[in-house]
Amino acid sequence: QVQLVESGGGSVQAGGSLRLSCTYSGLIFSVAWFRQTSGLEREFVAAIGWNAILIYYADSVKGRFTISRDNTKNTAYLQMNNLKPEDTANYVCAVRRWGPSWSASEYDYWGQGTQVTVSS
Repeated sequence: QVQLVESGGGSVQAGGSLRLSCTYSGLIFSVAWFRQTSGLEREFVAAIGWNAILIYYADSVKGRFTISRDNTKNTAYLQMNNLKPEDTANYVCAVRRWGPSWSASEYDYWGQGTQVTVSS
């Protein structure tokens, strides 16, 4: 059973930065971040493959967010810069044993999420 633990959320003002971490157990090929606000569907944010060659971003975060991973630590990161109030959401880490995807339905395991709140 794969376990995921996210950390790094918090409250910041617009223009600020946060770095989220997702630590996972087991052999995982791809890691993704999704975000969800109350009552809405999960929105794809970013995904990264095993060797970091395949990386995908949502258009809404391109140029502001950077996904990375350290396979020696079984941890993936989401560096979020120039945060905007519309980035406020619960950020959830997801993993799968195949290549990265922007589709939530293709991920097998999910974390509990970490809340990010951006004030104007």
